[in-house]
Amino acid sequence: MAEETIFSKIINREIPADIVYEDEKALAFKDINPQAPVHLLIIPKEPIATVNDVDEENAHLVGHLYVVASKLAVQYGFAKDGYRLVMNCNEHGGQTVYHIHLHLLAGKPLGWPPYTDTLKQG
Repeated sequence: MAEETIFSKIINREIPADIVYEDEKALAFKDINPQAPVHLLIIPKEPIATVNDVDEENAHLVGHLYVVASKLAVQYGFAKDGYRLVMNCNEHGGQTVYHIHLHLLAGKPLGWPPYTDTLKQG
């Protein structure tokens, strides 16, 4: 059995979230610590801990997250201007919740690279 996460609690309506989309496979909601004017998290309802846990049996769910992202981009009106999709994997990749999730960021020009090097010198 998969470890319960904050996302499984949101799926089960045990804790509140500002849900903007839901279907039988996925849920999307506003990030509580937005990094852009629009910052949505799109998650599969099936718990998959990391990208390393995606396999032939559940790979269709990852594709579905991208379909949902494109629908939301049109719905919110930024599909033409552009947006960023990010999925982190494990600690060094920036993953903090071990239930895969696609970050959808939009609403302003987004720079590159999207991080600051935090490695200590010397």
